[in-house]
Amino acid sequence: MILAKNVLLVTGDAVEALEVIYPYYRCLEEGFTCVIAAPRKKRLQTVVHDFEAHMDTYTEKPGYGLDAHVAFADVNAADFDALIIPGGRAPEYIRLDPDLPGIVAHFFETGKPVASICHGSQVLATVREHLKERTLTAYPACRPDVESCGATYATSAPYVEDNLVTAQAWPDLPGFMREFLKLLAK
Repeated sequence: MILAKNVLLVTGDAVEALEVIYPYYRCLEEGFTCVIAAPRKKRLQTVVHDFEAHMDTYTEKPGYGLDAHVAFADVNAADFDALIIPGGRAPEYIRLDPDLPGIVAHFFETGKPVASICHGSQVLATVREHLKERTLTAYPACRPDVESCGATYATSAPYVEDNLVTAQAWPDLPGFMREFLKLLAK
């Protein structure tokens, strides 16, 4: 049995719908408090990415609306037991927020669980000093981002190393969340 935990989920507009909704509700199902943080407190627009045979890359369609509970500037990372970073296009722009790197670094510096899926590696790259000589995975197109941080890109997903669980895309969500919950149980 996992005791009640406080989980922080960092994202923004254009987050991949499954990669934010699945972890959010899975944490609530476990009895955790799960707080969604974004550059500002607002209603976020998710997107749906899919893989279609005629396309060389994924497609994107509008998804559900989802409320961000708090702005990054108002987050006290010490109040949380774990961090989740979903993918989609959100990581591309939230990584520019000046408050986000300090939040992410806190979880590495304290050894708390960090879960990153898909393009979430773009957020991890803001704390490259915590990725150097580690192994992780991400969406295959993010491999150069992972390697430019001095990390080794793993082709298997989910991939767990110490306090970090990573996955490539939403089809990996069951194993990704299973491994994340194991880290929280330690």
